[in-house]
Parts: sequence; structure tokens; C-alpha cells
Amino acid sequence: MRTLLNIIWLVLAGFWMALSYVAAGIVCCILIITIPFGIAAFRIAGFALWPFGRTTVPKRGAGVGSLVGNIIWIIVAGWWLALGHLVTGLLLCITIIGIPFGIANFKLIPVSLTPLGVEIVPSEDATRF
Repeated sequence: MRTLLNIIWLVLAGFWMALSYVAAGIVCCILIITIPFGIAAFRIAGFALWPFGRTTVPKRGAGVGSLVGNIIWIIVAGWWLALGHLVTGLLLCITIIGIPFGIANFKLIPVSLTPLGVEIVPSEDATRF
């Protein structure tokens, strides 16, 4: 079932949202100081492509650096990526078939705002963290 949902997701929203994350990652990798943000954006692009069956958990050892980095991320790129998830999620929730995909978009909003200090893991492994 996850595979079917991920394929439908890819067609409806995943491809475009992943492209947004890749664009943000490329922009962030232009400057040396923002490379960690670019790496986080590329990591989340994969999550935006295949969100069903995966979730985010807090990363062990993430501290003040992640907090400062997330604040900078929100200002630079996070707000427009979260806005993209919000708009896409609302549009998908218009139809009954699109509701699970809209909810998946809403699930991606927190990680699009604060990508540092979280890990993307399979849903089965989330209870170990």
C-alpha cells in the first residue's frame, strides 16, 4: 500500500516539492557557510519524494547549533517551502481521494521549517528513538 501511495504522491505533489528542496539546496550550497543547509535540503527532498512509510525523529546530540541553524533556515528558505506544503496540502484536501496526500503535505511542514536536528527514519524504526 505504501508503494501505491508513494507513486500517487509522486505524481500529485512529491515531484514538485522535491524540486523545491533541490532548488533550496543548490542555492544554499553556493556559499560555503550554508552547505549544511544544502545537505539538509537534499535529505528532505528524498523525504518529500517518498513520505509514506517514513517519519522524522529528533537527532541525538543536536543542540544549540541546530537551534541557531534552524532559525537561519526559517529566514532563508524554510518559510517558502512550508508555504508550498500548506498550499499544496489545502488543494489536495479538496477531494476525498486527495485527503491522505494533503495530510502528508501537512506532515512535511515541521521538517521544512526546522530541518536540522531531525533524522528521517522508516516508520517501524521510529519507536526505537
